[in-house]
Amino acid sequence: MPVQLLKFIKGKLETQLPSHLQREDLKQLQTGLDHSNKYFQGIVILSYPLTKLGDGTDFFKIVLQDDACSRINSINVLIYGKMAEDCAKLIRNGDTFVVAGFKVAESPTAREDGRHACHLQVSEEAGSAIYICTQPSTSPFSETTSASVAPKYVYTPLNCLKDGTVVNLYGIVKFFKPPYISKGTDYCSVVTLVDQSNEKLTCTLFNGNLESLPKIYKNGDIVRFHRVKIREYNGQMQGITSAGFASLTFDGTVGAPVVPRASSKVYTFIDEEQKTVEELRIWAASNLSVPGPEAKLSDVKPMMFFDLTCQLVGKAKVDGSSFLLKVWDGTKCPYPTWKVPVEEKELEGDKALLHRLRNVTVDVLAYDNHVQLAKSLKIGSFLRIYSIHTKQASATNEDISSHIEFHLHGGTCYGRGIGILPENNADVEELKTFLECVDLTDSQNMENMSSLELGDTFDNYTDLESPLQRCQQLSATVLTDHQDMSNTMLKTVLNSRAPQQYRIRAKLRSFKPQKLYQSVKLHCSKCNTLQEVPDGDAFDLILQGCAATAPNPELQSMSWYESVMWTTQEEKERKITIHFVKHYEMLQRPENTLLMIEGGTLKEIWKLTRRFKCVIPVKSKEDDLELLDLSAPFLLQGNIKYYGCKKCSNPKSIENLSSLAEKREPSWEPTEIAQVLGIELLQYVFVMKFTLVDGTGALNAYLFDYLSCRKKKQVSSEVTVASISAGGNFKERPYLPSLNFGPSASPQKKPGYFEVQLYTTFQSHFHWNVEKFFQIPASEILTNSFLQQKMEMTMNTLSPPGRKLDDLPWLECFIKSYNVTDGKEHQVYYQIFDTTVAEDVV
Repeated sequence: MPVQLLKFIKGKLETQLPSHLQREDLKQLQTGLDHSNKYFQGIVILSYPLTKLGDGTDFFKIVLQDDACSRINSINVLIYGKMAEDCAKLIRNGDTFVVAGFKVAESPTAREDGRHACHLQVSEEAGSAIYICTQPSTSPFSETTSASVAPKYVYTPLNCLKDGTVVNLYGIVKFFKPPYISKGTDYCSVVTLVDQSNEKLTCTLFNGNLESLPKIYKNGDIVRFHRVKIREYNGQMQGITSAGFASLTFDGTVGAPVVPRASSKVYTFIDEEQKTVEELRIWAASNLSVPGPEAKLSDVKPMMFFDLTCQLVGKAKVDGSSFLLKVWDGTKCPYPTWKVPVEEKELEGDKALLHRLRNVTVDVLAYDNHVQLAKSLKIGSFLRIYSIHTKQASATNEDISSHIEFHLHGGTCYGRGIGILPENNADVEELKTFLECVDLTDSQNMENMSSLELGDTFDNYTDLESPLQRCQQLSATVLTDHQDMSNTMLKTVLNSRAPQQYRIRAKLRSFKPQKLYQSVKLHCSKCNTLQEVPDGDAFDLILQGCAATAPNPELQSMSWYESVMWTTQEEKERKITIHFVKHYEMLQRPENTLLMIEGGTLKEIWKLTRRFKCVIPVKSKEDDLELLDLSAPFLLQGNIKYYGCKKCSNPKSIENLSSLAEKREPSWEPTEIAQVLGIELLQYVFVMKFTLVDGTGALNAYLFDYLSCRKKKQVSSEVTVASISAGGNFKERPYLPSLNFGPSASPQKKPGYFEVQLYTTFQSHFHWNVEKFFQIPASEILTNSFLQQKMEMTMNTLSPPGRKLDDLPWLECFIKSYNVTDGKEHQVYYQIFDTTVAEDVV
């Protein structure tokens, strides 16, 4: 029987494996070796749904974890046919899985999932045998887990994280944003962790199911994350969710019960991990200050931000972008509080209870992205509302004294949000006990309440400003210099002479292109031209054309590179040659190697970029190798394709690469490679159009922020740009300040509108003082879904779709005016500078 279910008896298998089989560990699993008399054993830590391949074959994938303590300790196992169907019925997380008669093949997902470079292929046709072993659970939480064996997970300290790996880790919550709805249907939560190494890690976690995100209630909580993918961004490590992500959260208070709040029904938690939690608690108490801004209503003062643990007793819709929550915590605010005017029919909650508590409840207005969650809250539930803003406002009526207002502003800056606390939460149990003891004798009984008294909840405070006017939102952008400048109205800017600099405060009415990937262009700093980024199909066609010409055998294995050639087993045979550039006559490790390839397909080239530092597509000519047409990228590094300017490049001999190989430690930087090959490197840039308004004036402004390796170009220089009008026809034309994204050829002045052409470059290896508005590299946005989502969320925060102008956030920007002469016509234009998106805007 190819799949057998066995048991452990006193730590040993009840049935012995065939005597000729020897155990193989992860380090020994390599392609090209004989594994016929070997078996591999591991713990099942993840399994995927049973599926069918295109030919109808059943397919089942699992992930096994080895006992090894190496950085990579897991491997993918691919099971085919009848075995796949049988395993899908039997296997559970935590089972011990033993397989013999497997085939070892290169894993195409190793770079993405951080697992072993190879995977195991298993099928009955290949003579494979599978043994699945279970034993009684030793987990203290066996009532909540179906795992039969507690796998031994390896946890990585925060100071040992490496880019591209998938890890398990423990950490103390230093900052977090409660889950909120991101672009689309997924929920998002942001968590910043620290541990005993004093390193910090910020994790951005996405999931379509709110319950699958960490249940964090306050700073100082301790979390355990399984299968977090690590990425390096701007020199710092960041974590994101990967397949199989799971979490446990614990109260960080020393001495509190170690009870996990799990994001999934199936998990393991052993005694050794309980010690880890207790050690983190003790370390945090002595070394980490994370008290949080929690306060009671009796402690609040005007102009403070605080977290409130409370009970919801009423709620009501105010308007399209704000929602009222009536809450209490048993204490009384020392200031008169603002009662938000709502219609009686809109208010949910027990009217009698609302009246009894009218002197101890406060009205909290939740705005924007918090509205949807606020609507779904159940009356009577216990909440923790994060970063409530208290503001004191003086009423215009002299008979009414000043009062205090409670606002939960839109966005997620500073951890703003709403958390729902379970009944068994320690803080909730303490609050419930306190609320039961509150003396409400000062409130009138319901029997004596008149309809006039009940109506005071719904009075129309015509002398007060609307809730939207009360929401004084913080600026969504940050000024990086010139803090001493004061704000100038757009009307004043329009009526002033150039050149001058201004600090403005405006709102982003709209932006183009709406499809943000269309904002990425290629720019030549030498001839000042812009062009579209070629798509992959064009590159593939060029490669196919070059593959028709066989590599020249006389150009193989020269003094500075070593060559390997083989013929594909396709219907149309194709010869592929790879030339590995040597360093001091030696081949380098793959991650440090530059190679050149002839005859490869686009798919094959992308595979090479996963393992090697740089890949250069080339073709043979009579006496030398040469680059492909510059319509194709001359260099691929990671997920980025580097292009050269056709007009300004003067390609040189490929042999010039040998000069870089002779360096003590070749870095293979794209700029250096481009220089020795005579290529004028095109820069990835963002090109966008902003429409800003402040209601006082109208002017058209464009931001050109491109700097050259040689010198900064004059602002009035012409740039050649591909036409990106509504017609979509591609042709080059002078890039003048009238560039637009719509069918009209020239911008028009409208009262209160301020149009901005946003143009920023991001090449980290060029030491330029470049504009970094988005703080996102344009070179990575086309291939990095995480960055794409981050940019979409940023733009939706700066300019929320379908919102009224009054509801939009304020942006603070610096602009400078300059003169441009186009023929006989003289005009004044404007440019944004020294402005960046706030770090916590999303």
